[in-house]
Order: sequence, then structure tokens, then C-alpha cells
Amino acid sequence: MTGKKRITSDKIIELYMNEVLLNGTPKSVYAFAKENKFEENEFYQFFSSFETLEKQIFGIFCTKTLELLLKNEEYKTYDSKSKLLSFYYTFFELLTANRSYVFQRLKENKNKLESLKLLSHLRREFIEFTDREIFTDSIDLKNERINKLRDKGMAEASWLQLLFTLQFWLEDESPNFEKTDIFIEKSVKASFDLKDITPIQSVFDFAKFLWKEKTPTA
Repeated sequence: MTGKKRITSDKIIELYMNEVLLNGTPKSVYAFAKENKFEENEFYQFFSSFETLEKQIFGIFCTKTLELLLKNEEYKTYDSKSKLLSFYYTFFELLTANRSYVFQRLKENKNKLESLKLLSHLRREFIEFTDREIFTDSIDLKNERINKLRDKGMAEASWLQLLFTLQFWLEDESPNFEKTDIFIEKSVKASFDLKDITPIQSVFDFAKFLWKEKTPTA
């Protein structure tokens, strides 16, 4: 006789996302566990609360993206801009595959501060990625404090860029989210042009694209 199969964190996440989409947030961990035929204490082996679980879900979108990128041998040869573009395209493909859940948790949540709290794990994972893969060629300013301030500013700017892209994607009604792809291409190009202090035509190009998207048509 075989013992009872132990539930995994991935399975709990899968069950939770399905439950949220079909019936809303469960009333309690006890009710959620009972409904899905596992013990309440098994939930707490992985998560302390539903909020912790939801934060981890958004973090997993980032870690899964990085796992997919690293499976591609060519990715390791990319320059920083190509790596960031690859991250964005892969990340938003994963979000699109789970759009109903993401949309419900972020777009339909009127409390923006609460939505940002759900992204705390994603923020940490993304900033670690940019520190490790993107901002590796920064000029040493020969001052540790200034270097740290510079690095922190770059990290915060990259995080804001991801948030703006996420917001654009949530509002994108174009077929196959084609406008989000354009947004990604133009915003990443503009950010690297600013970083390198090169001619900023792409910045104006990106600004024109945003203006066109936000200006009501007659």
C-alpha cells in the first residue's frame, strides 16, 4: 500500500490560481485545503498566508523567465540590451499565458498600494537580474558612496520601466498585444540611449509613441 502523495508548492499555486479565477479568494486556508483534499498544515510548510503565496507567484514569473533564457546558449553571448529585450519578451509571454489571473490581481484591484505589495518578490528578483546581467559595464566613479547611489538609481529606474510596461500591457487591447511589443522595443532602446548618452532620437520616438497611444481619437 502506497502512502498519500505529498502536495508540492507548485501544485498549491496551481490550485490557488484556479480557485481565484473560478470562485475568488478562498475564505480561509482551512477551507482551501479541505476543498482540494490536503491538510492545512501542508500549506504552511510552503506559505505563511495567501498574501505570501501571491507575492511568490509574481516572483515565479521572473524566475521562470530567467530559467527559459538560460536554456538558450545564444542568450549568454548577448549584449546587455539584447538580454534585457529577451527578458521582457519572455516575461510578458508568461504573463500573457496567465493574463486572467494577473489582470484580476492587478488591473481590477483598485488599491494600487496593495498591488505593488504583491510585486515585492518580483521586484527583488528583477533587480538582482539587472545587477547581475545588465548593469555590468558601469564606469567606476572612484567613490564607493557615489557608485552605490548610481547603482541604486539605475536599479530603481529599471524597476519603474518594468512597472510602466506592465501597466501598458494591462491596458493593451491590440491583437496579440502587438503594441506592448512596440512599447518594449522603444522603451528599452530609449533607456540604453540615455544610459550611453548617445543621440536621443529614440527617446523622442518613444515619447511620440506614448503620446499617440494616450491621445483620444476623434
